[in-house]
Amino acid sequence: MLDEVLPCFTEIATIVSKYEKVVVVCRNIAEASELFSNVPTDNFRFVECDSNDTWSRDHGGIVIEENNRLVLLDFVFNGWGLKFAADKDNLITGKLAANGLFNTPYRHGGMVLEGGGIESDGMGTLLTTSECLLSPNRNPHLSKEEIEERLKQLFGLSRMLWLNHGYLAGDDTDSHIDTLARFCNPETIAYVKCDNPEDEHYRELALMEKELQSFVTPGGKPYNLVALPWPDPCFDTDGNRLPATYANFLIINGAVLVPVYGVKQDEAALGLFKALFPGRTIHGVNCRSLIEQHGSLHCVTMQFPAGALS
Repeated sequence: MLDEVLPCFTEIATIVSKYEKVVVVCRNIAEASELFSNVPTDNFRFVECDSNDTWSRDHGGIVIEENNRLVLLDFVFNGWGLKFAADKDNLITGKLAANGLFNTPYRHGGMVLEGGGIESDGMGTLLTTSECLLSPNRNPHLSKEEIEERLKQLFGLSRMLWLNHGYLAGDDTDSHIDTLARFCNPETIAYVKCDNPEDEHYRELALMEKELQSFVTPGGKPYNLVALPWPDPCFDTDGNRLPATYANFLIINGAVLVPVYGVKQDEAALGLFKALFPGRTIHGVNCRSLIEQHGSLHCVTMQFPAGALS
């Protein structure tokens, strides 16, 4: 569905470019830059690289700070547990590093890990789901304890919070955390809540909510939990339910991009994000075409901190 989603990609990149630099990985620079012919492209950088798909959150490198310097970690991407071809996507970060895109040391993470499967508060706490990280098609040689220890060492974590419940129908990722629950700041978690007892998600998301209510901050206080609106069900032409979620938002410099789906809950969701991020401009982006491909806004982007790019 590349033709259908190109306008969505273009809108996301255009909005982000007003606040920070944008790297566009593409098959052909001339073709890709033509999509932005009416947009100032001073903040754009186009890089040609072959790919299988468009989910840069999951194949993209993850930048950490180590001993006061930035380091680029490149993990294995295997198509969300061998569901889809990923041979080209798995090489993208290494190729970009070899071509001089980054101003950081490059290191392999040594395990299968997708960026959408982890959520950090930036203060030493990582939030994740057992459904994803403990998938037998990702790191079958590692126990939960070994995965936790490895991630603590790699990311300098003091602790990990595991959700054992929660899913979205139509999601191919085995319950990526970025579709379910997200940090808005170190004390606040926005999460998906289903308020319809007749909905197939109701029980699992209620159990997830109880788990979130049991979590406390490093200081021992309960988190400020903010329930996101539950969008009306969206279906593809074959009647399959699509993973519409407002949790797949993207925080950038001075703004937050929020996926909307052309349903009546969109307006309430945007209003809630304005209250959650009073110092940032809120941009709604219609991602109906993206969920046809079983992902959303956060999934097609990956941020890098200032100083990471050459």
